[in-house]
Amino acid sequence: MNLQRPNGNDATRTINRSRNISPGSGICSRCIDGCRGNCEVFKASFRGREVIYPGPFGEITAGGDKDYPVDYSHLNIQGYALGAKGLPKGVEGNPDTTKFPDVDTETEYGWDKKVKMKAPIFTGALGSTEIARKNWEHFAVGAAISGVTLVCGENVCGIDPALELDSKGKVKSAPDMDRRIEVYRKFHDGYGEILVQMNVEDTRLGVAEYVRKKHNLETIELKWGQGAKCIGGEIKVKTLERALELQRRGYIVTPDPLLPASQKAFKDGAIKEFERHSRLGFVSEEAFLAEVKRLRDLGFKRITLKTGAYSMRELAMALRYSSIAHIDLLTIDGAPGGTGMSPWRMMEEWGIPTFYLQALTYEFCEKLAKQGMRIPDLAIAGGFSTEDHVFKVLAMGAPYVKAVCMGRALMIPGMVGKNIGLWIESNDLPKTVSEFGNTQKEIFVCYEELADKYGKNMKDIPLGAVGIYTFAQKIRVGLQQLMAGSRNFRLNTISRRDIMSLTEEAAKVSGIPYVMDAYRKEAEEILTGKKKSSKK
Repeated sequence: MNLQRPNGNDATRTINRSRNISPGSGICSRCIDGCRGNCEVFKASFRGREVIYPGPFGEITAGGDKDYPVDYSHLNIQGYALGAKGLPKGVEGNPDTTKFPDVDTETEYGWDKKVKMKAPIFTGALGSTEIARKNWEHFAVGAAISGVTLVCGENVCGIDPALELDSKGKVKSAPDMDRRIEVYRKFHDGYGEILVQMNVEDTRLGVAEYVRKKHNLETIELKWGQGAKCIGGEIKVKTLERALELQRRGYIVTPDPLLPASQKAFKDGAIKEFERHSRLGFVSEEAFLAEVKRLRDLGFKRITLKTGAYSMRELAMALRYSSIAHIDLLTIDGAPGGTGMSPWRMMEEWGIPTFYLQALTYEFCEKLAKQGMRIPDLAIAGGFSTEDHVFKVLAMGAPYVKAVCMGRALMIPGMVGKNIGLWIESNDLPKTVSEFGNTQKEIFVCYEELADKYGKNMKDIPLGAVGIYTFAQKIRVGLQQLMAGSRNFRLNTISRRDIMSLTEEAAKVSGIPYVMDAYRKEAEEILTGKKKSSKK
């Protein structure tokens, strides 16, 4: 199985010269002295550390493309010819009462005080990367009008050029954070919420205190990590002055902008960008429980946790500590992930892939439940983009998983919608779009629906937000169809029996029955006449 090919990828803007590649190294089988490029070894010979990252920074999203031995394509969804679960009380299942548009896709999360969402999806963490900052209005309004939660990621305050700190080094004014919260709230209608993430740097800067006091946020998210990388978040900065500023704020900046050699290399044009990194976090049960208590004492009504594709040990810690602390939502992010700017080889080669990580999550949840512990509401992240992904994740993780976190899949519609607006203005629509019309009302199938709802306020909804709403509608309707076919009319009736493994290896990893075993007992009983019919 060819799991991946190192040394050349569009993400790092590199490619091998030869069609014949050594599988292990990724180097051309015939490497010529005098080759004019452009594999990663070639490019790294003169650009060095720059080749670690996908690019160009701020203009792309990047996701790992390693082909793992088992993934969600190794599951299929069961369909049935009878039965209906989740219908309103007193309603009998029949062809007139089991219509797919009546399927309820709403979900909720929270330990005591619940948050409802119109669909079981929400955004990945949109933090300090440039692509999140410059597209924020599209992403935030899109999430708000779609009725789903928006996650404002780490380091937003720390990198704000207009940040003001008080005498104790805590956030006094953070205009970009203010903007992000206010944009979402302008169109928030009671479904979903905005929650702000905190890493080590955010905690030091007092971000929680700031957003609670100034914006009265009800939820804050602690962050242990993500599925794309096992180090803290990073961005690139293009000026020496900006690099020095972030270093003064306490961030790790590389190459060190204080070094005379770095400053000279920047002046010469060799160094074109600096990297800003966050510190690594260290987790213990005592410190975690103390931090949760501190945040609750600040007035937060919900505390959530985002963790990454770490080892089984850290997964067990996240689940058990979250149960003890009454965490309202635990989001578990599997490899490879990726939204903004993660080291490419780390994204490809680090961490437990999502399918395996979710299988472990279910196994560990069952063990904790048998001990009498309540499992916090869970969400799974790690490369999802379609309604069948959502169904499979909910089924594989039932009854613990309540939603799917989507990173790039919910960013792309925002960028597409934004660009369609720009193309309309410049009379430069690509044929892939112009075949549907030349105005926003012709192109966006949901435009008039939104215009009818928002009236004169429609002028304040950017087209990127319309794109996200339209995409979310596709996910919701597609999910309704899959749920109706499996005779589930509410999300909480979806079970592990509603999916099957297509390979024996997938069955071994997940515990989901192999296709040749699923429902065999019921089938045999019908064949022998022991049962007239078989309901789920």
